[in-house]
Amino acid sequence: MNLSEVTERISRKLEAKGAQPDRQKIESRLRRLVEEFGVNAAEAERTVTGDLAREYKVTNIGGTSTELRPISDIVPGEWVTIEGKIVALTPALSPSIAQSGIVADSSGAMRFVTWTRANAPAMEYGHWYRIESAVVDEYKGAPNLKIHSGTTISRMEKDAPLLPSITPIAELKPGVGSVRAKVVQDWEVSHERMLQTGLLGDETGTIKFVTWNEEGKDKLDLDAVYNIFYATVDEYNGRLSLTLNTAMYIADEGDIEVGRSETEIQGALVHIAPGSGLIKRCPVEGCNRTLSRQNYCPVHEIQPNFRYDLRLKAVLDDGIRARNVLVQRELVEKLAGITLDEAVGIAESNPIGMDEIFYRIRNAVLGRYYTCSGSEFGGRLLASSCTPIAFKPEELAALLNRAGGESA
Repeated sequence: MNLSEVTERISRKLEAKGAQPDRQKIESRLRRLVEEFGVNAAEAERTVTGDLAREYKVTNIGGTSTELRPISDIVPGEWVTIEGKIVALTPALSPSIAQSGIVADSSGAMRFVTWTRANAPAMEYGHWYRIESAVVDEYKGAPNLKIHSGTTISRMEKDAPLLPSITPIAELKPGVGSVRAKVVQDWEVSHERMLQTGLLGDETGTIKFVTWNEEGKDKLDLDAVYNIFYATVDEYNGRLSLTLNTAMYIADEGDIEVGRSETEIQGALVHIAPGSGLIKRCPVEGCNRTLSRQNYCPVHEIQPNFRYDLRLKAVLDDGIRARNVLVQRELVEKLAGITLDEAVGIAESNPIGMDEIFYRIRNAVLGRYYTCSGSEFGGRLLASSCTPIAFKPEELAALLNRAGGESA
């Protein structure tokens, strides 16, 4: 931890209470505790904050307060006391972490981590605890509760039910969130550790979700509606996504009219990638992975009873930017003028097999102009529609003249 940053944080807290602290003296006290006495930086911050609060006769500046705080009011940089229920426990990602998960009260929920060196008692799923003098920092853009050696944890004899508030997808923020959403797309998983990934939607928009392979986790059904409580909301490259391993989900009998926020691109298909055309998929329920030429699934091994599918992995260039586009079977059939059954029949009777379908589809679409729309995730457009662009004769002539060519 940078002691200059700690000094500034302590100073701002005191100044907010009307005090005029000496930053040089604050940093000197911190360095003495950390460098001479071997106190960890978090405890040093708490100690110096408490000492200065008494010197300046101020209260409730975070480092000394035992006042109970609602989770929804907590921001990074504070020392807090909360009472909450453990609603999720997650595997520790490092030997330095003893426990991690999500703690919630009636106002909200947040992630927590307990350091191994804290020697704190392990908290149990479903129980309430009073957590005193924990420090709040920022993790992945959201407040994160850190339990250290100066934190006191007390189990409470409390069994109050929690009813998480549902947040519209368009209003989600990094941290922990609960949504009522419909499974609008179920994508092919890209890694054997991944159980399911796809798209959830409500009236306000859509969001990508992922569930990693973990004991006790089930897949969501396509087109079904769920109440999903305490999912982890992460942000990457300005886009939010939900991880459902921390969440509990309950099927809902209702329906949702999903509000879609789609991207539209016009341009030429300038590249058809390998893996396009006729492909084989794993037939094991819930898998759907693409098989190798030898019918091998990375999870379920050899699958002789595979099922066929059509897809197009392409690059659409609008003259300014090239975009990766993924087109599924129904659209491929329309664009290439070939049905799945026809493609299977041709492949099974042709000397080059499935490669023949790749070449036919490539010849049908490569170099042609399309307007494609759909949801964009991870730099790829998941096309829900692709319409050929028909140029008027005068427009075509203008393009050819600009390119130095001649019209036919």
